[in-house]
Amino acid sequence: MSQTTSTDAAAPAESGFDPHAIQAKWQQRWEAQDPFRAGGDDDPRPRKYVLAMFPYPSGDLHMGHAENYLYSDIVARYWRHRDHNVLNPIGWDSFGLPAENAAIKRGADPREWTYANIAQQKAGFRQYGVSFDWSRVLHTSDPEYYRWNQWLFQRLYERGLAYRKSSAVNWCPNDQTVLANEQVVDGRCERCGAEVVKKKLTQWYFRITDYADRLLDDLDTLEGHWPSRVLQMQRNWIGRSVGADIDFQIEGRDEKVTVFSTRPDTLYGATFFVVAPDSDLAAELAAEAPADVRMRFQAYLDDVAKQTEIQRQSTDRPKTGVFLGRYAINPVNDERLPIWAADYVLADYGHGAVMAVPAHDQRDLDFARAFDLPVKVVVDTTGDGEQTLDELDPVVTGVALVGEGRMIASGPLDGLGKKDAIAGMIAELEKRQGGRAATTFRLRDWLISRQRFWGTPIPMVHTEDQRIVPVPEDQLPVTLPDVTGLDLKPKGASPLGAATDWVTTTDPDTGAPARRDPDTMDTFVDSSWYFLRFLSPTSDTAAFPPAQAARWAPVDFYIGGVEHAILHLLYARFITKVLHDMGLVDFDEPFSSLINQGMVILDGAAMSKSKGNLVLFQEELDAHGADTLRVALAFAGPVEDDKDWNDVSTTGATKFLARALRMAHDVTAAAGASAADGDGALRRLTHRLLADAPGLVEQTKFNVLVARLMELVNATRKTIDTGAGPADPAVREAAEVVAQVLDVVAPHTAEEMWEVLGHEPFVGLAVWPQADPALLVEASATAIVQIDGKVRATLEVPADIAGDALEALARDDARVQRSLAGRDIHRAVVRAPKVVSFSTK
Repeated sequence: MSQTTSTDAAAPAESGFDPHAIQAKWQQRWEAQDPFRAGGDDDPRPRKYVLAMFPYPSGDLHMGHAENYLYSDIVARYWRHRDHNVLNPIGWDSFGLPAENAAIKRGADPREWTYANIAQQKAGFRQYGVSFDWSRVLHTSDPEYYRWNQWLFQRLYERGLAYRKSSAVNWCPNDQTVLANEQVVDGRCERCGAEVVKKKLTQWYFRITDYADRLLDDLDTLEGHWPSRVLQMQRNWIGRSVGADIDFQIEGRDEKVTVFSTRPDTLYGATFFVVAPDSDLAAELAAEAPADVRMRFQAYLDDVAKQTEIQRQSTDRPKTGVFLGRYAINPVNDERLPIWAADYVLADYGHGAVMAVPAHDQRDLDFARAFDLPVKVVVDTTGDGEQTLDELDPVVTGVALVGEGRMIASGPLDGLGKKDAIAGMIAELEKRQGGRAATTFRLRDWLISRQRFWGTPIPMVHTEDQRIVPVPEDQLPVTLPDVTGLDLKPKGASPLGAATDWVTTTDPDTGAPARRDPDTMDTFVDSSWYFLRFLSPTSDTAAFPPAQAARWAPVDFYIGGVEHAILHLLYARFITKVLHDMGLVDFDEPFSSLINQGMVILDGAAMSKSKGNLVLFQEELDAHGADTLRVALAFAGPVEDDKDWNDVSTTGATKFLARALRMAHDVTAAAGASAADGDGALRRLTHRLLADAPGLVEQTKFNVLVARLMELVNATRKTIDTGAGPADPAVREAAEVVAQVLDVVAPHTAEEMWEVLGHEPFVGLAVWPQADPALLVEASATAIVQIDGKVRATLEVPADIAGDALEALARDDARVQRSLAGRDIHRAVVRAPKVVSFSTK
């Protein structure tokens, strides 16, 4: 349908509603006057910072965008109506693999693909009527932005939080780049789905583990403000474990090996020692072993490299391993423990080695039974049970004794319970200088190196004498080179390394020849602090002004999908805490409140091109108009639920909007007329909406808010048709309230209603009136009367009726008397004015 533009409030078309004409008219006015720009420093209103997770420019907007940015816009518009100065910015997370892969496929510069998609999405957002502050747009692929990524990297480097090391990393053979643990889903690349393998590389890391305790403990401050499942997902990912570090001497090796255990009390039950086959320790021990052991180990290591961490951690696969011909010494009893390399131990968990206590750990037991290794019971778990330890023998049953009990065969620990035994063992280890209390985490340091072109260059220089030094700050940003003639295809090394002119530089200290670091940063670095850059997106003197951060941040309401519950949110929390420690912000959590929306699906399944079940946002927008889509999605169900597009009613939404606009056109009562003389029932309904709407928005019950608007529109229509008619001042009051509340969901229609009712633009800036308390008092209420749990009568009673009076009315009611049929009332429960419940003998 073609769009038309009008400059005056137009009566509804013959069909009753022309959403495209209204939409074009008000978008033109918004663009010309920019009414949603956040107020300046002199604005006295209280502030609210509303932010939706910024989009990736992978193409046109899709239905997930339609839902996400609808919800964020409802929140932003609401707080403006509550007389707040609202910041609601938009930007694009524009670095990353999709742009680079598209450029490789087309033989083009990734910039072309990226910025063309940004322009397309920007037009879609405007057409959708989202009330962004368009003066604050940013793109993470702009040098003006990623300069400050580089600045941030160097600040972390100065604080010892950015470092480089060689380790086995997750490698995507398709995208030819490193992946963080969080970017591997079920053993496959989150982006392309290729099976991930392990590869040894030297990479840059951020030391997020230094903040593990704070990241975990501070989640308590977010209780009630973030969804509970997100908090639990973060707690599980950080995964704090309390126990002991135990030092084992390896025969023939001077340096001891430390293992972490949550059950140091079971040390007397250790019968062998296991190291991760891909660890440096395993390689060192195997190198000194006989030739046949070295050969078996190498063959095993090659096989392990083909397995994912998920596969290695699976409990239902056969246990495999190689004896390395070496022994560790148990620090409490001097027993020799054979050392095995086995794939169920991971190099980056704890210290990459474990003491195996097969009687009390199922994986250790499975391994011991597979290789006929000893099993020694040191915890009596029988308690007062009927079975004996002989009957529970793990060697026979194949089931480890993992429960609590009393220590046995454990020297000075015999007879102690778990808690006392752990404390006793730690004391013994400390006395022997063989260990100490310790805490470890599932969380690993953040691997940020990527072997791709389309990302922030790492601002470090590698010198001829093997030093690594920062690029001088006055030389930032280190910008990406021209891609002309540069082979961007994945080949196992960073393509920037092939840009000879770019990679060749000088040592900042000596002027000698040097090379730039050829890797780029993980795009999660870009999104870890972008909410602060919105505060001054064009500043060339600071990443963000601390004064503006104190004024606006943290973000009051952050809206986005639960798929970012671990990755993005954890990294943003970490960077915020670092900035807090640097004295740049006065808070240490970035997002005060988090709203997660469900997905828009089709026929019960997620939409995808490969499934051929896409609903295209632009097609729906062209067919129905922005307000229809917005109302239909808001009404479709609770925010957190998935919405099947087949169940979303655009037809019903269109009819409702047409009815609301026609109601405004029907009003003939003069503006400013006293509504006190109007229809009382309609006024009570109007003011009930005014009273309830704030709670409905703040509790994200947007579907209920739409339902209440529909109720008021219908009641107003009824008053117009059957009451005092269009001249009733209560009708004008109701129409004006509908326009103001409807604005949060259907802003174009609301603006049109507001103008039709004789008001100056913009309704989006109008402060909602307060409900009249006198109109919220119910004159009467409906009480139900139950007998033995079944409803037998309803009574219309005064809303302020006392409990004894209500009970007397219920006892005297003829319907109740008939239902009792002569039975005596044994007990009466009265909750005036709503319920009377009788129980009979």
